[in-house]
Amino acid sequence: MTDEPAPAGEERRVHVPIHLRWGDLDAFNHVNNTSMLKLLEEARVRAFWLPGEGEDAPPTAVLDSGMHSGILTLIARQEIEYLAPVPYQRHPLDVQLWFGALGGSSVEVCYEVRGPVQTTAPGAEQIVYARSTAVLVKVDAATGRPTRITAEERAAWEPFVGAPIVYGHRR
Repeated sequence: MTDEPAPAGEERRVHVPIHLRWGDLDAFNHVNNTSMLKLLEEARVRAFWLPGEGEDAPPTAVLDSGMHSGILTLIARQEIEYLAPVPYQRHPLDVQLWFGALGGSSVEVCYEVRGPVQTTAPGAEQIVYARSTAVLVKVDAATGRPTRITAEERAAWEPFVGAPIVYGHRR
């Protein structure tokens, strides 16, 4: 997992490597849409939840896992745009995450799911398989009411705020 500085003019992103499992494929031999949601969830947990002892984590990992803190992170909305089928591959996908917006109690998490281009053409590096946006809301587990993003969370996440995804059907 990395959070490399962005080249001039580009956004800073968290890179989370996610390995596919054979069971992620469907009858058409590519990653099933429901499996894609699980892959995005795994990347989100690794990017934002505090690590266990001895685990590496990016600076964005500041959330305590749910019931331990009394604060839940709930998905209010999620959208995925598929750009190419994801074939089975042994190397991990590069799931890149950043924030399209930080609100009072919600965050818009943006994702790009990338992998190596399956070609020997020079200069071919990565293909974008899918883009996604999820709106997460922090909620008090006892009351069910939204709770504010803390100063610590905001400080950890602000360096990763960038342009939100504009989907093809909305242009």
